[in-house]
Amino acid sequence: MQTPLSLVIALALASASASHTTLVAAQAASPIITRAVPSPATGNAAQPQLSVSSRGVLLSWIERAGDLATLKFSERTASGWTDARTVASGRDWFVNWADVPSVLRLPNGTLVGHWLQKSGPDTYAYDVRLSYSTDDGRTWSPSFIPHHDGTKTEHGFASLFPLGDGLGAIWLDGRNMKPAAGHDEHGGGAMTVHFARFDKHWKQVEESAVDARVCECCPTAVTVSSEGVIAAFRDRSPAEIRDIYTSRLVNGKWSEPSAVHADGWKIAACPVNGPALDASGRQVAAAWFTVKADQGQAYVAFSADAGRTYGAPIRVDDGGSLGRVDVALSADGGAAIASWIEFADQRSQFRARRIDQDGTRSAPVTIAGLAAGRASGYPRMAMNGRELVFAWTESAAGGALQIKTAVATAP
Repeated sequence: MQTPLSLVIALALASASASHTTLVAAQAASPIITRAVPSPATGNAAQPQLSVSSRGVLLSWIERAGDLATLKFSERTASGWTDARTVASGRDWFVNWADVPSVLRLPNGTLVGHWLQKSGPDTYAYDVRLSYSTDDGRTWSPSFIPHHDGTKTEHGFASLFPLGDGLGAIWLDGRNMKPAAGHDEHGGGAMTVHFARFDKHWKQVEESAVDARVCECCPTAVTVSSEGVIAAFRDRSPAEIRDIYTSRLVNGKWSEPSAVHADGWKIAACPVNGPALDASGRQVAAAWFTVKADQGQAYVAFSADAGRTYGAPIRVDDGGSLGRVDVALSADGGAAIASWIEFADQRSQFRARRIDQDGTRSAPVTIAGLAAGRASGYPRMAMNGRELVFAWTESAAGGALQIKTAVATAP
């Protein structure tokens, strides 16, 4: 991974002493009240990811023991988190603070997981590996890949989603990138977003491109509206404008990608800061990070037409953000809960607040204090009914990492 994130952090740090930006939105009086719950992750654990199914919220993570990496998961029930179960383990995995594995429960009850596995000697030569389980995670299929270009380059930042009676996946694909000068660098050429579809028998029936030129290492996001799939990613124009774009899967074809909002953020390197999406019916919420006037800022925008168009952006943070956003939409689509990392009073904090479509915002709540660097990774948030679930990474004694979880009732 390149180091442009340090630039973004520096911009946020530099602006921390500046006066807070005046926000037009009114502030509502319904704060989010959280309570800590014991985490199912033990040992040296990081890279949390949350997904939601009809059974509730599922948490996945990676545990490390020396050079052995293990992908595990747990589901939240009325009595707490279930005992952790293992998806897969390996000593040749690519484990990264931003390119995070996942586990998803499909509507038919099948579990599917993905992780990243090295394919060559270069740092960024790795594949997306998929596996599924039809017995609640007791046993798993042999792993397989969704990309078949034969290159030993980057395939990562995947997002999985149910598609018909099968599975869909998008990922960043480096097949068109030229070899780098060194093993630890990205090469030239264009990073792309690719898509694959598997039927109910796990036969791959499609692979195609969604966007031909995107940011090299920003996470992707996917949600499913009542009118189909919406994918979000950070685009990269020839002029190095790197705004958030979306594309919709319509009648089996991806629509021409379009900007959620024309931020006009020009940056010559990847900021490692991806978008978040959630949908309820035709209502959609998108969250993202950008930099304006040398200040990191987080935003949310709403769509009432299944992601075709989005309303005016609503500022999420209060005075300076490091991004790493997430978003959860209310069942009626009238409001969203947004989370982000705020830099305030020389501290980085994992925060959340409710944002209504009219721009009204609740008071922010601090979920936890975080390290500003990469060790804290991407904090996560999901909503099942009115229960909000939060997961994040903290440093433990001796330098190990641990995953913490908390819950709240959505206001």
